[in-house]
Amino acid sequence: MTIWDAIILGIVEGLTEFLPVSSTGHLTIASKALGLPIDDRAVTAFTAVIQFGAIAAVVLFMWKDIRTYAVAWFRGLRHPEHRGEFDHRMGWFVIVGSLPICIVGFLARDIISGPLRSMWWVAGSLIVWSFFMVAAERFGSKARPLTRITLIDAVVMGLMQCLALIPGVSRSGATITAGLFRGLDRVAATRMAFLLGIPALVGAAIFELPSALDGSIGVAPVVVGTLVSFVVGYASVAWLIRFVAKHTMGVFALYRILLGIVIIILLATSTITAT
Repeated sequence: MTIWDAIILGIVEGLTEFLPVSSTGHLTIASKALGLPIDDRAVTAFTAVIQFGAIAAVVLFMWKDIRTYAVAWFRGLRHPEHRGEFDHRMGWFVIVGSLPICIVGFLARDIISGPLRSMWWVAGSLIVWSFFMVAAERFGSKARPLTRITLIDAVVMGLMQCLALIPGVSRSGATITAGLFRGLDRVAATRMAFLLGIPALVGAAIFELPSALDGSIGVAPVVVGTLVSFVVGYASVAWLIRFVAKHTMGVFALYRILLGIVIIILLATSTITAT
């Protein structure tokens, strides 16, 4: 992997990690276009590790909220009278909602980095999940702000986040869609998706770090890709929050469907191979 490869993949990661278009799917497509073996352990590890940049971006963007929830959570542990406060409960919501993907991701790690790294999976998942996104916009009431989120909401969104282990589904797309189906408004669902993504992305990046730093890739591309994903990721997070306040996810669904169709055509005509 060259430095230019790392820069391109860092840009793709930063742009797509928090947009509901599937960062894994786009990284798989980009890796394929760069001539990298998309089912190679070191390559999949690299794409997981550069998520550190996107993680840092969303932590910086939401630092005030994260600090408030963390302080309230620890205060509630020490002082029972504070356990009914929303900020303390939000700490528990993020913790509990993050558990499913940590467990499933660890148990299914070999499948995720192997058989699922196929362009057929990417194309199919991009198209199929788009219809769930449209349905969530159509049938979700979008009536509740973040301050009215419940433990059940967090658990449902956490369970749906597991589907993002399939390339093409999108972690943010799955969690936002689940939040909309549960009646959260778009901004609330998006901010909760960001919070649930932090533990999941940190865990995946730490787990894959040794593989990404082995001799086939090296330290320099990992550092460059991570820095680029941080800069681009911050801009992407800030833009998405503003966008969902006034627009539906329909444009993302349409983009996903068109991209999926293009990939299928390329695969069917043998213009590209699946792995």
